[in-house]
Amino acid sequence: MPIYEYFCADCRRRVSVLVRSISNPGTPTCPKCSGHNLERLMSRFARVRSEEDRLDALADPSAMGDLDENDPKSVARWAKKMGKELGEDMGEDFDQVMEEAMAEEEGGAPGGAGADDDLGSEL
Repeated sequence: MPIYEYFCADCRRRVSVLVRSISNPGTPTCPKCSGHNLERLMSRFARVRSEEDRLDALADPSAMGDLDENDPKSVARWAKKMGKELGEDMGEDFDQVMEEAMAEEEGGAPGGAGADDDLGSEL
């Protein structure tokens, strides 16, 4: 039983519709607005890749074209990509940790970049 994607011209949404019979799909109905003015779309597809294939793709120097080891944001993007390719769960707080590291690198250390300036004015 395939799931097809449609664009509903009535509610202007992209919707997925489960088709129970390929030989007789019937007239699809929008699950959001019950409209019948649907246009079938090309769906994304996934391809199964072996772990060796994924590692080969990561080792390809062209895959690291925008990696700049001196730019924390670039390294964070690369780490996220690496985690997705390897199928690793980076944890819920990974994005937060990376953003905090980037903020510290840019001078926005916890407590603010000018936190020490207040101490100097009191002396």
